[in-house]
Amino acid sequence: MSDTGIGTGVVERLRAAGCVFAEEEAEMLLAAAAGPAELDAMVERRAEGLPLEHIVGWAEFAGLRIEVDGGVFVPRRRTEFLVGLAVERARPGAVCVDLCCGSGAAGAVLLDRVAGAEVHASDIEPAAVRCARRNVEPRGGRVYDGDLFAPLPAELRGRVEILVANVPYVPTEEIGLLPPEARDHEPHVTLDGGSDGLDVLRRVAAGAPGWLAPGGHLFVETSERQAESAAAVMSASGLVPEVLTSDEWWATAVVATRP
Repeated sequence: MSDTGIGTGVVERLRAAGCVFAEEEAEMLLAAAAGPAELDAMVERRAEGLPLEHIVGWAEFAGLRIEVDGGVFVPRRRTEFLVGLAVERARPGAVCVDLCCGSGAAGAVLLDRVAGAEVHASDIEPAAVRCARRNVEPRGGRVYDGDLFAPLPAELRGRVEILVANVPYVPTEEIGLLPPEARDHEPHVTLDGGSDGLDVLRRVAAGAPGWLAPGGHLFVETSERQAESAAAVMSASGLVPEVLTSDEWWATAVVATRP
């Protein structure tokens, strides 16, 4: 639906609710709503703090429209930096794994950008798995329900060339400081990285050498202040880490290679 007057009213309501990108959000809501009543309900939900992506049912990520259901972690734009690094280092036909896949955004991009990629993804959250299957499997990948490496096919051991693991890395005591959209509407298991934010990374790093092919890479997003500690965790597991940052995306990643 489209109406200048209605659109102006939506922008004003979103601004009053504290939405920084009110104009862009209004456009998305207007496009998604089937009529005035649905639009009003959508705007109300947004004003109450529900993530925009949960309301319209999708997020833009690396040029793709990724379906995102309510209660599923919303892919962050800064994570495009991490996934871009993985795409750059993936050869045609690469065996790729997307751990803690959430909506499956990383896996979908790898399938879209890497010719002939073989992509497997997993997540411990059943809602995320259902969502990821709609984003990944139509593109030719596979999605599994389970904890980290546990549900992956055994034949992938020692063959994975690209391992993207966007693990939760917010320290437990800082969860309460997150914006309400994340704190109140995304599963805490997708945010909480333990006391120092590195608990899940430690588990991934410990298991990665057994799954990576020689020369294979592990890609992890982290905060700038955690980067050196994250690199040390990877070194302790026998991987060779490199810390990379992007001013454009305000993002930090650690890429670790199996010798």
